[in-house]
Amino acid sequence: MQFKYPEILYFLCALIVPILVHLFQLRKFKTEHFTNVKFLRELAIQTRKSSKIKKYLLLATRLLLLTFLIIAFAQPFFKGTDSQHAKNELYIILDNSYSMQAKGKKGELLKRAVQDLLEHTPEQANFSLITCSDSYWNTDIKSIQKDLQSLTYSATPFQLDQLLAKIKSHQSAFQKDIVVITDGVGLKPEQTKGIQEDEHLYFVLPEAEKTNNVSIDSVFIQKTMDRFYEIGVKLNAYGAEVEDLPIALYNNSKLVAKTMISFEGASKIVPFTIPKEDFHGYVTISDNSLDFDNQYYFSLSKPQKSSVLSIGEAEKSSFLAKIYQADEFNYTNFPLETLDYNLIDKQDAIVLNELKEIPQALQTTLKAFAEKGGNVIFIPNATSTLANCNAFLAQIGGVQFKTLTGLEKMVTTINYNHPLFTGVFEKKVTNFQYPFTKQSFTTDQSAPSLLEYNDQSPFLSAVPHGLSAVYIFTAPLNKSNSNFLLSPLVVPTFYKMGQNAQKAGITAMTIGNSTPYIVTSVIGKDEILTIQNTSERFIPLQQILNNKIKLTFQESPKQAGNYTILNNKKTIDHISFNYNRIESDITQVQDDVASDFKEISSVDHIFDTLHANRADNQIWKWFMYLTLLFLVLEVLIQKYVK
Repeated sequence: MQFKYPEILYFLCALIVPILVHLFQLRKFKTEHFTNVKFLRELAIQTRKSSKIKKYLLLATRLLLLTFLIIAFAQPFFKGTDSQHAKNELYIILDNSYSMQAKGKKGELLKRAVQDLLEHTPEQANFSLITCSDSYWNTDIKSIQKDLQSLTYSATPFQLDQLLAKIKSHQSAFQKDIVVITDGVGLKPEQTKGIQEDEHLYFVLPEAEKTNNVSIDSVFIQKTMDRFYEIGVKLNAYGAEVEDLPIALYNNSKLVAKTMISFEGASKIVPFTIPKEDFHGYVTISDNSLDFDNQYYFSLSKPQKSSVLSIGEAEKSSFLAKIYQADEFNYTNFPLETLDYNLIDKQDAIVLNELKEIPQALQTTLKAFAEKGGNVIFIPNATSTLANCNAFLAQIGGVQFKTLTGLEKMVTTINYNHPLFTGVFEKKVTNFQYPFTKQSFTTDQSAPSLLEYNDQSPFLSAVPHGLSAVYIFTAPLNKSNSNFLLSPLVVPTFYKMGQNAQKAGITAMTIGNSTPYIVTSVIGKDEILTIQNTSERFIPLQQILNNKIKLTFQESPKQAGNYTILNNKKTIDHISFNYNRIESDITQVQDDVASDFKEISSVDHIFDTLHANRADNQIWKWFMYLTLLFLVLEVLIQKYVK
């Protein structure tokens, strides 16, 4: 036990006063004469005994009364077991990502957490609140009450390591208490590795009652016909068995199709047929779980011809003219000697077909072309120098050629998951007519393979460049070296590589994704493009690239939907945005995610838990109660003890 004012204990010396009073009786007795005291002797003896007991009782009560009174004024207390952290600064990380839409015992997890904070946070408590979208530094509950009440879900997924880094960058002279309120969806143990010794991490993990959820994962062109597209809508089901649910397709606000679907597995593709016209709509479902992933917005423009330029010998490039036919492509071929470099910027894809040398000027031009959203297809020449090839590949790709081998290899593996082959195969083919090559280059690369040899080395790789890609073959394709040009794979492979994704595909961007968007348009130096719909308007980052504009969106827009790209109120293009589906699976919660840290049972217990072992236990009130008790005892002794 410790005392706040220990100097008051010196007044305990005053206890000698009642002792002296009782030891030295200063009262003078008056003598009364009686005629006969024979009958009073026994009563006198009894009276003296009871009087002595009363005096001792009074002495004891007065001593204890004064003792407890003096101790009470000294304010005794028991020091908290964790009192050294009593002055820690409090930081609350509140997960307001879309997975917090899940319903717990008392409603949506986020809304319940906000309500508990409003109800149970002491008004005098100072803290900082960090969410996925906003930060409130050194505030109190009254100051941010309205902000909390109007807090909305963030399109940015919950990334604990990034939020912890934000707190770390906020300089402070005090140690930190960090309370993380999250459902734990997508939370991984490695995200907490950056915790410092002066940071105390606590977790509040509210649980959803139901973890079933159905999400619209993507929309893609499944089949192209003369006048129609067959689009596929991919849905993912998470959790236990999912009930049948309705799905509807809208073009703008007009209902195009509606049907009921049932799940036999974890995913399902629902086909719809739409005309080959401009389509700016969305797909929607209705389930009893998360709402944010029940709509998927997409834009599909009327097909436009893609422009493909082949650089190489006409004889070796003749197969390309058969693939890139005039009804869908603007195809041209030039030998390197007669190439007009001004044509490159007007193309959607460039094929380098077995060039012996790639001039430095062409390397620089193709690098800029890829950055502007154009596809580059590189077919090597067996007689090329490795230094020249690698100098070019170093600028635009993550692949380096090593040596040319004369070992015959067979192409046996197709990467069906790559976007290039989306909608190409109805099912996985395990036994097809394997093409072969007689000579091929070994490579050192980190780029994903699209086609592989039987020894798992790459035959065709793809290096992504935003909306475009650099496709790299590791072997010459001329008939003397390979029969790949006679394989059924050659047509879909080159057809998809030559297409501009924005001219012949579905546009559906993900909010928060850094992937740029290329708009073909010419604007003045003082003009800017704006993007808007009925509820939101914003200006993206934009870079003028000759006859194209590169748009980067960062964290905009805030809401998913179909948007229009405008230049001075003139419509240039249409684009769609969707929320990230990474948090659709609310079953992906690791039970041991907070095992290395303290866990608080619920939001309303945050402050009680933090102060339980840190606050000093003040006990002076108990001594005041004891003082009053002995004061009452003294009165009772005076009145009833004879």
